[in-house]
Amino acid sequence: MTKAEIVASIADNSGIEKGDVLRVVEDLMAEIKGSLSKGENVYLRGFGSFIVKERAEKTGRNISKNTTIKIPAHNIPAFKPAKVFVESVKNSVEVK
Repeated sequence: MTKAEIVASIADNSGIEKGDVLRVVEDLMAEIKGSLSKGENVYLRGFGSFIVKERAEKTGRNISKNTTIKIPAHNIPAFKPAKVFVESVKNSVEVK
């Protein structure tokens, strides 16, 4: 499902114009990105958490030059679904 499909679905279900829904969806995404950029986690009860995970420093390989390189410690965004959400997906989606 794309952002446009989400906006269209919300607009159809709520009766709000697509332009207004699009603005709200984009503002939500901007707020989540901004919070994660500041190192703050975002918790949405019943849906999940957008969290900042820290990756430790590690040694990697540059295979084209056959050398080792150090990959510095860094932070990455991650999503952790709520237990209710996980159970809902488990019970409704069939395994292929």
